[in-house]
Amino acid sequence: MQIDLVHLAGSEGRPVLVVGPSLGTSVTALWGPAAQLLGERFHVVGWELPGHGHGAPTAEPFSLADVADGVVAAVDRTLGPVSFAYAGDSVGGAVGLHLALDAPSRLEGAVLLCTGARIGTAESWAERAATVRASGTPAVVEASAKRWFGPGFLEREPEVGTALLASLQHADAESYALVCEALGAFDVRDRLAEVVVPVLAVGGAEDQPTPAATLREHAAAIRGARFVELDGVAHLAPAEAPRTVASLVEAHLAGDPAAAGMQVRRQVLGDAHVDRARAGTTEVTADFQDFITRYAWGEIWTRPGLARRDRSIAVLTALVAGRHFDELEFHLRAALRNGLSKDEIVEVLLQSAVYVGVPAANSAFGVARRVLAEESDGGGPMPWNQ
Repeated sequence: MQIDLVHLAGSEGRPVLVVGPSLGTSVTALWGPAAQLLGERFHVVGWELPGHGHGAPTAEPFSLADVADGVVAAVDRTLGPVSFAYAGDSVGGAVGLHLALDAPSRLEGAVLLCTGARIGTAESWAERAATVRASGTPAVVEASAKRWFGPGFLEREPEVGTALLASLQHADAESYALVCEALGAFDVRDRLAEVVVPVLAVGGAEDQPTPAATLREHAAAIRGARFVELDGVAHLAPAEAPRTVASLVEAHLAGDPAAAGMQVRRQVLGDAHVDRARAGTTEVTADFQDFITRYAWGEIWTRPGLARRDRSIAVLTALVAGRHFDELEFHLRAALRNGLSKDEIVEVLLQSAVYVGVPAANSAFGVARRVLAEESDGGGPMPWNQ
């Protein structure tokens, strides 16, 4: 099928980064701000779905594998038979999986955002296609606005949200319906172990169409893949968090875990803590800070096998066992940031008391009492006595 590329940022001669859209969006509206940031390092080009943005409408059925073939053909036609890096959101991420499976020799790496190896059900996509064929894409604008964006995004960034919803409203109805049917037939879950290119999966904590937990599960089936979850982000991560996405894409494609590690470290521990740690770095501690950022945060905390809240449980238990109470303090704050409730933290410490020892747990409860009181909104006493 005919796919055309759109220049987004950067200049020829730089490494090529191809980016892909989500259903209902133009690639320019979705990737524009992130592409400008990435253009300092890459020649960023995007591709359009049929009937979306600059994409020519179609009435011929197609598969997502056909789209992936069309992307490679477009690169060949426009830039030559070069290798390229790839990043795609939602259906763009699904096309990225096909590229990784069917054209691995062309890919230098892939970032798959807010997507999955299977998205929705054939029945739900058939229903959506029927709605759009009957009433046009304006019929799905309101529902899409609720699915696409995290809490408060439309109020914070009305121009970005309006541009994305306008691209949906103006998409060709038949082309949109055919993408729905292609998504209904898409399922590569049984092929994930075949992927050999470096993969970073990025999920949105508020994403409903492609939940972060499902993407984490799919990433775990890809050898060597890393997973990062973005707080407050729903389904259109490149538009909702362009700076974070650009940083993650650049770090992954550069093969440097330090930048990705710093992103995760800040998300888990908070900017204030990380800034204090960096400000206190000396010649003696600089290599250790780099080691922690690259290995603990860039290699371990980004692995897809456990959710961040589960990693927090493991860390809290280990810190109690080792009687590392100074570190326990800021990891208690991190556990709250990673989604553990106060009651769940109490349960972790009680479990630790049985298997680690009462004296260590007693000290841990003392630290927790102080930290959780500071983090509390004033809603009553802590459920224990020190």
